[in-house]
Amino acid sequence: MGKTYAIVTAAGSGRRLGSKIPKQYLSLAGKPLVVYSLETLNNYSKIDGIVLVVGAGWEDTGYRLKDQYEITKLTAVVTGGSTRQASVYRGLQALPENTEIVLIHDAARPFITGELIGQMVAAARRTGAAAPALPVKDTIKVADSNGLVHSSPDRSCLFAVQTPQSFVCSIILEAHEKAAKEGFTGTDDAMLVEWMSLPVELVVGDEQNIKITTSLDLKLAELLVRK
Repeated sequence: MGKTYAIVTAAGSGRRLGSKIPKQYLSLAGKPLVVYSLETLNNYSKIDGIVLVVGAGWEDTGYRLKDQYEITKLTAVVTGGSTRQASVYRGLQALPENTEIVLIHDAARPFITGELIGQMVAAARRTGAAAPALPVKDTIKVADSNGLVHSSPDRSCLFAVQTPQSFVCSIILEAHEKAAKEGFTGTDDAMLVEWMSLPVELVVGDEQNIKITTSLDLKLAELLVRK
């Protein structure tokens, strides 16, 4: 059986948070945000290795965090590209050839659990591609460029997708290679697999697996850490 690796994307700028440094390095209860997911992945027995993708100039910080927090499974710190999709592709290229399953996770989601990781690994083996998701609670409106409502899709069919998303490595690597060659851009990795007309399984996500995007999100994260 091949190896199971995780790619943690931490190459974003965090402009929407208004921070002087990328949000993934902001302190959350005295620890950099990115370290939370790195530690959880590192402590999960079925994860064989981790690739961290960082913005240009942050490579040394990645290796320093590896040593400081004893992220022993971190095998590579890779410089990201100009977009998230390009950054993930570079992370995929850094995986060893015997990688069977890969989880792709955003560093801005610090509260992943071992339970969710296990579910995602199993789903990837079962279907080839999977994403954690929660049913949408709000009514969604589709509007035109003038702000006029075009339609209201059935909420029962709508889901908010999280990370880590999981894949058979050969499938997601082929999807990224094809997308790069043909100029297709997806808003997440699962979309690239969908674009190739391959199935993607939705796994029940975790309400505490929040994404830190705004200052309000960061305050909520601080409350969750205290809890």
